[in-house]
Amino acid sequence: MSAVKWVDLPPVWLLGFVAATWWIAETDPFLLGFGGMWAQLVGGLLVGGGLVLMGLAVIEMRKSRTTVVPHRDADHLVTSGIFKRTRNPIYLGDALVLAGLILRFDAPLALPLLPVFVWLIERRFILPEEDRLRRKFRMDFARYERDVRRWI
Repeated sequence: MSAVKWVDLPPVWLLGFVAATWWIAETDPFLLGFGGMWAQLVGGLLVGGGLVLMGLAVIEMRKSRTTVVPHRDADHLVTSGIFKRTRNPIYLGDALVLAGLILRFDAPLALPLLPVFVWLIERRFILPEEDRLRRKFRMDFARYERDVRRWI
């Protein structure tokens, strides 16, 4: 895999959005905030939930002996475990982590980054992955796509 493809991975994009969130929190000229411990608590729960989702997905993919690298072709269509609830638990986990860190960093001005991140991940990774799965697993993926939502 080329160096560009190794840099073009969802965790790298997430790290960039987290850095932007932190920068917004540090430089907020309006001194806006969510206010109080509730934001810290909910933020922590979102980060923790996102990490759990990612972990469950990786475990399930490893059990099925397929890749977790987005630019590679899957060896198997994983439809068990957490994949029964969402087709993209790792990306959903990424979004939850970003949302949680926006709350934890007390950065309301960073909220618009969340839909931008989701849009970018969907266009850059999810749609091409689904296209590869659709071509490789045809009817199995068509049934899976019909029965399980992309996000939640």
